[in-house]
Amino acid sequence: MTGAEAGDVSPAIGDRSAAGGAGAGPAPTGGSGGGETDAEVVRDGFVLDFISGKKALKETPKEQVRQRIARALFHEYGISVDDMEGDFPVVVGNRRRRVDLAVFAADQPHEPEQLQRVVVCRPEPKQNRRGAVKMRDYEQAAKDIGEIKPFFEELGACKYGLWTNGLEFFFLRKKATRFQVDAEPIGDWPPADESIDDRGVLSRARARRADPEMLRTAFRRCHNFIHGNEGMPKDAAFWQFLYLIFCKMYDERTGQRSRRRFWAGPEEQFTNDGRKAIRQRIAPLFDEVKEEYRTIFDGGEKIDLSDRALAFMISELSKYEFSRIDVDAKGAAYQEIVGTNLRGDRGQYFTPRGAIRLVVDILDPREDERVLDPACGTGGFLVATLAHQLERFRREERHRPETETTEEFESLQQRLRNYAKKQVFGCDFDPFLIRASQMNMVMAGDGKGHLYHLNSLEFPKGHLGGVRGARQAVKLESADVVMTNPPFGSAIPVTDEGILDPFELAHVWERTEDGHFRNTGRRQGAVAPEILFIERCLDWLRPGGRMGIVLPDGILGNPAAEYIRWWILRHAWVLASVDLPVETFIVEANVNILTSLLFLKKKPHEVVEREAIGGPADYPIFMAVAEKVGFDRRGNTLHKRSPEGEEITEMQEEVDTVTRNGRTVTRTLRRKKKIVDDDLPAIAERYHAFRREHPEPRS
Repeated sequence: MTGAEAGDVSPAIGDRSAAGGAGAGPAPTGGSGGGETDAEVVRDGFVLDFISGKKALKETPKEQVRQRIARALFHEYGISVDDMEGDFPVVVGNRRRRVDLAVFAADQPHEPEQLQRVVVCRPEPKQNRRGAVKMRDYEQAAKDIGEIKPFFEELGACKYGLWTNGLEFFFLRKKATRFQVDAEPIGDWPPADESIDDRGVLSRARARRADPEMLRTAFRRCHNFIHGNEGMPKDAAFWQFLYLIFCKMYDERTGQRSRRRFWAGPEEQFTNDGRKAIRQRIAPLFDEVKEEYRTIFDGGEKIDLSDRALAFMISELSKYEFSRIDVDAKGAAYQEIVGTNLRGDRGQYFTPRGAIRLVVDILDPREDERVLDPACGTGGFLVATLAHQLERFRREERHRPETETTEEFESLQQRLRNYAKKQVFGCDFDPFLIRASQMNMVMAGDGKGHLYHLNSLEFPKGHLGGVRGARQAVKLESADVVMTNPPFGSAIPVTDEGILDPFELAHVWERTEDGHFRNTGRRQGAVAPEILFIERCLDWLRPGGRMGIVLPDGILGNPAAEYIRWWILRHAWVLASVDLPVETFIVEANVNILTSLLFLKKKPHEVVEREAIGGPADYPIFMAVAEKVGFDRRGNTLHKRSPEGEEITEMQEEVDTVTRNGRTVTRTLRRKKKIVDDDLPAIAERYHAFRREHPEPRS
């Protein structure tokens, strides 16, 4: 990362060829970073064992599943790692076998007599051509599930079993009679301090806070079940999934636990009567949701799932208390489903979460600032803003999410809802994306939000349904912070004369003798939308407001676009330019394109007029090049490596709070973890260090 003076960047704001020059900004690029003197390395192809925290195991597909389940048992079920063991040997039917993941009675010796739960792990199945995995029921998976029964027969203390391939989960409970032992299906295991009978009594059963990776798996399971088992197209399956998420969030927000309707008993999904009972609870709940969100639903929507599919999804989603799940975890799980269903055909590239967080971190919107995304898509920037504010609120109140009380949590959530209600706005041209964004905001903790269906380039004109509301709520020059990833590309030019006329950047510019540019007054016939979005974002900002925008590198480096860069420098101070590697959008959008993040601060009108006469003053600009963003071109996670090529680990703490014997216990695990090779968090830190030394320019 390097910095440069303002006078140096007029030809090429963010130009990669200029990024290596000397300047004002601090400049480490990618690589392994600092703080590694105490780090240890892991050979390529190995994974650190979560249970022991020490051993390195070969990273086979099966081992990946086992490690994921072990983390879930700790974070979701409250089972101590001290009560787990992998590859535990037992004698079953005169044969020596190993339990892939064994769970013992709390604080007891790891002996077969104390083994209470067994997990059989298999590699995750591959997707079919339709992009889904057909989910089996218990009867279809009888042969695989049969691997559990011998443990029930031979191990007297063993009460629960799980067969999983990381995507299919078959939970079992021992049913022993005088003459035989059977394995009967149940919807889920109980946590460490509950029995299965507790799960059948709604007022006593506790929904849990999801492990982020397991929440993504739950979302994939639900979507795969509809798409792969119900024969629905992917987009139809997505909306059915969305309807139930709306029901879940609405039920949590409006109902006391003992009166909730979004739940399934341990055995309900396995009987016809139980499935019908679930539908009888959900149908009126969805009617209330449609009434509550009349701006999103037209009232004619229906839950078209079979009783079997509906029961599966309610059982899957009701396990979790969504309101207590981290905003980022919910956003990541949701984005995984959205990304495979709503990729647009008008240049809509969903922004990777790391780039979104960097934009929000650098702009750092305050609680009293209005935030707008004029091309909000599925709401990534808006949800990240809510997560950013929640972190700020917790710092101010000195809360930790693992230990905060229900009263503290509710207080923070109400503060977050008030912030979202007053300060967060989004617009998009695509009505389906508006609905998807609304769902993302609802999951993040916002009630209804300010999301408008309109063409931002046409605003304040336009005929779409959100124009009238936006004219009142988010007028031009009313936003303090704008952040966006607009649709871009020469393949989707704007040609409508009515849209192009008001934009200065839609006209032909020519160079003057003194090296500046002059608007000839002639309008171009077609303009790429990202060029117009630069101007529109500045239009929406109040004087002194800040913006961050994703742009293709051509705007910031091509000689033909020099008039655009000149126009930007005339109307705004450049706060920062961050070059992103090509991997950024290959995974999310399958687009091989170089992009940059450009950060601007709008100059007051009097400053623009004064500098037109006397010329602009120099000021320092932060510039950085991100070489790594945490994943490669195939989407595989990248980890930092030693000079010898081995993956580096560092010690980290994992905190979890569980209830045992009626009292709350907070446990801290110290575990070594591989370090994701991602330059973006370091760039955010360096930017703020740069600003402490070089405050933002102002009039």
